[in-house]
Amino acid sequence: MSLDAQILAAFRAGDDGFITSPDLSHRLGVSRATVGRHIEELRSLGYDIQHQPSLGYRLAASPDILLAEDIQHRLGKTVIGRQVLVYEQTVSTNDLCEKLALDGAAGGVVVFAESQTRGRGRMGRSWASPRGKGLWFSTLLRPKLPMSSVARLTIAASVAIARAIREQTGLAAEIKWPNDIFIAGRKCAGILAEVRTEMDAIKFVILGIGLDVNCDAGDFPPEVRRVATSLKMELLRQGREPILRGDLAVALLRELDRVCRLAGDDEGFDGIRREWGRLSSTLGKRVALQIGPHRLEGHAQALDEDGSLLVRCDNGRIEHAVSGDVIMEK
Repeated sequence: MSLDAQILAAFRAGDDGFITSPDLSHRLGVSRATVGRHIEELRSLGYDIQHQPSLGYRLAASPDILLAEDIQHRLGKTVIGRQVLVYEQTVSTNDLCEKLALDGAAGGVVVFAESQTRGRGRMGRSWASPRGKGLWFSTLLRPKLPMSSVARLTIAASVAIARAIREQTGLAAEIKWPNDIFIAGRKCAGILAEVRTEMDAIKFVILGIGLDVNCDAGDFPPEVRRVATSLKMELLRQGREPILRGDLAVALLRELDRVCRLAGDDEGFDGIRREWGRLSSTLGKRVALQIGPHRLEGHAQALDEDGSLLVRCDNGRIEHAVSGDVIMEK
């Protein structure tokens, strides 16, 4: 862990109290001059570090940036987030994560980008990724799951995102099948799972997540402006302040780690299914699903144990939908 991350960890462990320069020097095993130099580096990144001669230093406020080693340290001993990488700009975090996977990276590595030039969603759609406004990231999973149950990972990830949003902001995040998170009827997050197989078995899964955190309406392309939102926009409507992306990133990765551990276990996934049902805006509704060239209409009944959506058609037949777009809910 870098010295900058160690200094931030020391401040956070102090419950916002002051820490003297000699104390920091002793804890970190470096000279006071080195401590002072790194504090200036942190200030240059936007950290508000106050100093009083008789009391020492105190972290008063943090900037809205993603610092890889700080996120990794705050996560503690998780699988997802065991290695965190942050890039200023990339084409797509899924592409970067896939390259790491092919190079033999262990499951749990997480790749963030402050901006993406060609972020993508499902069905080849583009995903706007304005610089410093959201959480655009991918994580590498090497799950022990049969191909028939890979949809469990998307279900689990949607629960993790909704949990983190609710816990960190109090906003009533809901899940629209199969992979979207909505607040007040507008989309704020999506999930793209890309699977690489070998001999009909899962070799790895790249789980890509885009979460609009501090976007303004003008950050969205005109064609989605009417249906998109961000956490900042929803918080401001309630007269509340936006949140720091780093804090949300830590909370979200912790939740992802918890639910992905359970996804491979039938009993564990049953609990995820029940929570998904409580958070779902789809279950109990009459829906129309577009699955490739086919349209399926009926009532969304439940999630199956493999993560597929059970739809009771008008003829009484139960259909299992693994993928598709919900184009109507009422």
